[in-house]
Amino acid sequence: MGAVLFHVAFPMKNVEDTKRFYVDGLGCALGRESKNALTLNLGGHQIVAQMTTGVLEKPQSIYPRHFGLVFTSKEEWQAMVDRAKDKKLSFYQEPRTRYAGSPLEHHTFFLEDPAHNLLEFKHYTHESAIFGERKFSDVGDDDALR
Repeated sequence: MGAVLFHVAFPMKNVEDTKRFYVDGLGCALGRESKNALTLNLGGHQIVAQMTTGVLEKPQSIYPRHFGLVFTSKEEWQAMVDRAKDKKLSFYQEPRTRYAGSPLEHHTFFLEDPAHNLLEFKHYTHESAIFGERKFSDVGDDDALR
């Protein structure tokens, strides 16, 4: 397969608030824009915010739905942490280390956008854990509400 880009669409309630979070806050490049949608570049991938009139409730947990980026550099991950703090973005979960000392060790944090969508940003200490390490069954937090 040649080069491919990931695409995800997600709900928004307010165009200006969404632009502030994604463009000003996260540093996404703004693509096409209408009164009902925004096309954004998040780490080279296309994400599209779509206006909704439905009720968007604050999530009870990071599960079952969130999206984000996996950084291959700890420095780039830390730069995103620093940017999020500097821009005063809403942290759903503060930066932390999961599975410390194991081949699955990674650094992670979650942000919450104005429409209560959750975004995870993480960096794996061992790159093999991104798609491998199949001998381990740990995926997510077993004690989290789903």
